[in-house]
Amino acid sequence: MRAFVCAIAIALGAACQTQQPIAPMPPPGVSVGSLTVTSKSFATKGPIPVDSSCDGSDRSPQVTWSAPPEGTKSFVLVVEDPDAPNGTFTHWLVFDLPAETLALGEGVDPSTLGAKVGINDFKNVRYNGPCPPRRELHRYVFRVFALDATLATPDGATKEALYGAMNGHVLAEGYVVGTFSR
Repeated sequence: MRAFVCAIAIALGAACQTQQPIAPMPPPGVSVGSLTVTSKSFATKGPIPVDSSCDGSDRSPQVTWSAPPEGTKSFVLVVEDPDAPNGTFTHWLVFDLPAETLALGEGVDPSTLGAKVGINDFKNVRYNGPCPPRRELHRYVFRVFALDATLATPDGATKEALYGAMNGHVLAEGYVVGTFSR
């Protein structure tokens, strides 16, 4: 049905994009701090390895972030492609990472660290790497949020549910961007 509605919208000259959830906010009276996010798998704004894509083994890249502000109880990692044809496309949602976690190793299963994984836009509860249309260069944003709480959100949560639970709990955030082309 969505494809039919999109086809009509496109025929009428309208964009057909999914509505994006509102980004989570900090607690009242708290300004959002900054985290430095890097990867040993790719340079900032550099190409993501093929092994971390749908053309390889779909193995998540390594991601590291700086020490969080005092009061951090957990981290959230959201990986998105803002250049996807139908709007921002989510590749990975990891949440309730313990506060002492400052990195995810390459190919890690976040549940081994006590974290939960949400459902991505591939309809999977796992990492799915870059897979842009052929001959298109896309950006992939790895966003890390430090929260003042763990979330009462179950494995398999949607991005909308995750952002709703995060609202009022964000102490700091940061990101690193990689690129990929097929």
